[in-house]
Amino acid sequence: MAEIARDKEITPAQLALAWVLAQGRDLVPIPGTKRRAYLEQNARAVEVVLTSADLARIDAELPDVAGARYDDAGMASVDR
Repeated sequence: MAEIARDKEITPAQLALAWVLAQGRDLVPIPGTKRRAYLEQNARAVEVVLTSADLARIDAELPDVAGARYDDAGMASVDR
């Protein structure tokens, strides 16, 4: 992923945030930071344009999802 970030002249954090934003309007990334400079960098992730080729390349590098998000007790509390 560092190569895509370098090609686009953005930070890896901006790439990660741009990827989350590209997943749909119903997802909102919540980045954390201790420094104002990083907050400003993170905010500029909304300006990053990821092409379908970029997204396909990123998706190809991501590991497969493994396991359930919640155990049975956790699932029982979802949508209550």
